[in-house]
Amino acid sequence: MIRSDILLEMPPLQDERAPWDRTQFEQALRERGAAYHIHHPFNVMLNTGRATPEQIRGWVANRFYYQIAIPIKDAAILANCPDREVRRGWVQRILDHDGFEYGLPQGDKQFDAGGIEAWIRLGLAVGLTREEITDLRHVLPGVRFAVDAYVNFARKAPWQEAVCSSLTELFAPAIHRERLATWPEHYPWIESQGLQYFRNRTSQAPRDVLQGLAITLDHFRTRAQQERALQILTFKLDILWSMNDVMGQHYGVAP
Repeated sequence: MIRSDILLEMPPLQDERAPWDRTQFEQALRERGAAYHIHHPFNVMLNTGRATPEQIRGWVANRFYYQIAIPIKDAAILANCPDREVRRGWVQRILDHDGFEYGLPQGDKQFDAGGIEAWIRLGLAVGLTREEITDLRHVLPGVRFAVDAYVNFARKAPWQEAVCSSLTELFAPAIHRERLATWPEHYPWIESQGLQYFRNRTSQAPRDVLQGLAITLDHFRTRAQQERALQILTFKLDILWSMNDVMGQHYGVAP
């Protein structure tokens, strides 16, 4: 369940327990991976070859709403962050998803299309049209609600808390590697080029984790703050789990 009170102003948290050291705190964060949506029945169905083309198309179309929200979420973090060094690193996430132009001023320009375009190409590879992906016609209300709740949190929470919420990236490389390992065998009708988003994220996500984890370990120093960080990470995990709940209820889950 997505917590509706995650943004409520809270009195100063008191916790008489000693804070975890950095290693213990990181381990506590990583243990939250047991609730990552890699274990959700709908995702398990996708990655074990039991999904129909309709279910795959539904997942791709609905997850696109999450993909286009990522740079908006990251822009909110940048807008709230007064630390130039943090902003300099964090902006790469927006470029990764929105794409960017590069090259010498007087030379030929090249363009990195970015993750959103890569996701659209995944949609094309599974049989969707560009128009039906980008006009969001297939996005279910529950998915829209969950994603909007995440963006709203990033806009209104202290920027360090919004950074902490991004730490589901700790668990993301595993889910991308699993898709790359199983989808070509189970779904040979999906062109290999359509899986490029997952290939890109296997290298991008670990880089992003280093920054987000360092900020979180530095900022959440008392035990009360560390418990708050775990609460925030759980909230984000609930967002991703809820999205799969909604899609599972709508498209069905094969036994």
